[in-house]
Amino acid sequence: MSANKSFLLRYSSQSPPMSLLILYDAIGASNANWEKANKLIAKNTKEEPELTVLPAGDVLTGEPTILRFLARVDPKSSFYGGQSDDYKYLASLIDSWIDFGLLRVTETAAIEAPATELNDFLQLRTLLADYRVTIADIYVWSCLKRNANWEKYFEANHKQLPHLARWFNFLSENSAFQKFSKKAVVEASTDTKKINTGHAFNYESLDLPGAKEGAVVTRFPPEPSGYLHVGHCKAALLNNYYAQHYKGKLIVRFDDTNPAKEKDEYVQSITSDLKTLGLQPSRVSYTSDYFPVIAKYAEQLIKDGLAYVDNLDKETIRANRGVGTPSPSRENSIEENLRRFNEMQEGTEEGVKCVLRAKIDMQNPNKVLRDPALYRCNETPHHRTGTKFKAYPTYDFACPIVDSLEGVTHALRSSEYHDRNPLYIWVVKSLKMREPHIHDFSRLNFKYILLSKRKLQWFVDTGKVEGWDDPRFPTIQGMLRRGLTVEALKEFVLSQGASPRLNLMEIEKLWAINKKIIDPVIPRFTAIAKDAKCILVLSDGPATPSHKSVLKHKKNPDLGMKIVTYSNKVLLEKEDVKDMKVNEEVTLMDWGNAIVDKISTDAEGNTVVDGHLHLEGNFKTTEKKLTWLPLIDDLVASTLVELDYLITKEKLDEDEDFEKAVNPNTKFETPAYGDPNLRSLQKGDKIQLERRGYFIVDQPYLLPTKPVVLLSIPDGHTSKQQSVIATKVTPKTTQPNKKAEKKDEKKEEKK
Repeated sequence: MSANKSFLLRYSSQSPPMSLLILYDAIGASNANWEKANKLIAKNTKEEPELTVLPAGDVLTGEPTILRFLARVDPKSSFYGGQSDDYKYLASLIDSWIDFGLLRVTETAAIEAPATELNDFLQLRTLLADYRVTIADIYVWSCLKRNANWEKYFEANHKQLPHLARWFNFLSENSAFQKFSKKAVVEASTDTKKINTGHAFNYESLDLPGAKEGAVVTRFPPEPSGYLHVGHCKAALLNNYYAQHYKGKLIVRFDDTNPAKEKDEYVQSITSDLKTLGLQPSRVSYTSDYFPVIAKYAEQLIKDGLAYVDNLDKETIRANRGVGTPSPSRENSIEENLRRFNEMQEGTEEGVKCVLRAKIDMQNPNKVLRDPALYRCNETPHHRTGTKFKAYPTYDFACPIVDSLEGVTHALRSSEYHDRNPLYIWVVKSLKMREPHIHDFSRLNFKYILLSKRKLQWFVDTGKVEGWDDPRFPTIQGMLRRGLTVEALKEFVLSQGASPRLNLMEIEKLWAINKKIIDPVIPRFTAIAKDAKCILVLSDGPATPSHKSVLKHKKNPDLGMKIVTYSNKVLLEKEDVKDMKVNEEVTLMDWGNAIVDKISTDAEGNTVVDGHLHLEGNFKTTEKKLTWLPLIDDLVASTLVELDYLITKEKLDEDEDFEKAVNPNTKFETPAYGDPNLRSLQKGDKIQLERRGYFIVDQPYLLPTKPVVLLSIPDGHTSKQQSVIATKVTPKTTQPNKKAEKKDEKKEEKK
């Protein structure tokens, strides 16, 4: 609202427009002049709300219309799509939810069908339209509250509607909603509402709740059961960012509670990767350092009647938890539970059949809280403690204990743990320990990319990749080997922020950032595919090869010079020659123009072009700008490698058989001639091959029989102007990134 405008809102005191009053309070909470400039008048009528814009005197009527108007008052407001790149789409999505409330959730409408639809929609989403509260959430919440059937239906059915309950209760707890909440928050909400410690309207904020400069302690707790991948990288960098932002401390803690999966090899690789990322933790620790004290806390829970030792088999326990059937062991005496727990710690024949379980609620709609396991036996020697321990705490039990003991103030957890947050809180509260703040952020999810360590391990074990550092892998080592820069990785991760909003992204966005970083600072060279070469014979070219020094990068003299060799016979790409015409003038890059005199085929079936130089010609007038190499013995044997995705399906469900989606062809090699300058490249050097794209040296040149191996670095696009390699991949039906699909995919990601 501009400085010379304000409004007057009149509404019925008998049926107040909840959504308008909630939005009014929400905006006023961050705008000190809001209530001074605008007035509310409650009238003893049943009329629709009416808003008068002053001083113009324009009048708006109807709750949805006025709601949209108020949400647009501040151009930076996020309530109606804000200034996001897709604000028009977000506004349309918000409108559709307002229509949903207006048409489907009227004051007297049957509530079961819309409630079920909302619950299903919110299963994988925090809020209705965006990762921040919008007028879609405000209006639909208000419609539910006004519905005469809602209160009774919700109280009777909230256990069957956990996602709707979580959303409804979360909003009800916000101060702007409080005046209308009353009985809204039901006890069976599994305490989800307590997890969101920030403000409902401030999801994007970089501030952590309760954070004090110099006092913030974050932690990154990787399990040493594999190499770090790009998903772990987000957790590591966010924790590091917040520690630095508040001048606090970062703890790196190895969560080594499952000896069957963990190895010292993985500890070393994770340590190396964190160093590569530039992380310098204030402290490095291991959960195994705390095994004795964690066992004492387990005994405390048993003595307090909050845990018991179950001797049912895993399958029965799993089945009972699914239907909410309690175990007979739930009623064991404290003495019997302590005895059984001792048997577990000793690893006796009886003990190894037992599991320590929390005694919480076997009927809880959040199945995580149905008496979860806290301790289990494992006879595999631990990579640090050997055979000293026979029973090990679960991550869900150990993590909150060690967080509290180590002084962690803010536990940043990816949203996959959201349903487990109530268990985290239960542990620290039951043990009467200091409770860290929990902050959810969304895990990275990419199309056609597997981030499950179990599934990645399968690729390693079956020999379908070279190892954990395979350039087709999403591991940090694999992606760096493929040409990703640490700078690009950091920029991409931090640009995602700490929002809990989930979406399925394209990995091309990361590679596009990488391209912008490497393009100005890497040298340019030339390569011609062996099986796609043609010979150009220049009648006036130098009979004896001559040499000239030119810039490696025309726009970056700091990269130095390279030697270009000129001769009367040069190699061209067959693709460039196929539609060439006699008398056509073409440009030979880094040389000058030439004119085609004749096109023929030699005895071996190779296309031969005869021509002559026209160096005084204007390169701006030619259609073809050609890469070329002199036909000399000094050319470098090269292998150009392009890699495809390991799976052919965009998104795999958690329990889906991923082996059926394994891509059988993921590596494409093209033998090529490289210019002599490639001989000096070292492993890890990044270059651009003119008109082909970006490459990284995976193996430097050794001998003609051991060529330089260049891995193609993705650049955020799916095709290149001149790439024999790319043409081998692009026509495949499994190629995922078709430009025609991108607009629709972007819309889907915004939901």
